[in-house]
Amino acid sequence: MDRPTALTDLPRGAVLLGLDPGTKTIGVAVGDPGWQIASPLETIKRTKFTKDAERLETLIAERRAGGIVMGLPVNMDGSEGPRAQSVRQLARNLVQLRGWTLPIVFWDERLSTSAVERFLVDEADMTRKRRGEVVDKMAAAYILQGALDALRRSD
Repeated sequence: MDRPTALTDLPRGAVLLGLDPGTKTIGVAVGDPGWQIASPLETIKRTKFTKDAERLETLIAERRAGGIVMGLPVNMDGSEGPRAQSVRQLARNLVQLRGWTLPIVFWDERLSTSAVERFLVDEADMTRKRRGEVVDKMAAAYILQGALDALRRSD
């Protein structure tokens, strides 16, 4: 990725996928073409880069996605540590090794997982096991919803 991509670079009216890349999983969410609502889609258990990328490419094709909003785990002080560098490397690999051309936007995901966990405990009264199954895709939806809200505000 040679240059940073801004929210304004995303194609208007395109379906967007939200990604919450972690070390063991990638949470995936999908937004509607009107950029109103982000919905959890699935959690990909990470294996090898090639297999992970193939699954993402299948989802992009199935949903006819025109852009990606990727959660960037920024530290509370705004700096980027090893986890953020790992996410940026994933994006670079998708572009350089897999030839992705659709825009990838990074979105500050600070506290997204803890906000989702809090909701699942307090509001949904979900068991720990069930939370573990849904938290990553819910966090991806939380990340994508933040970006969709910002896109609508910029209109």
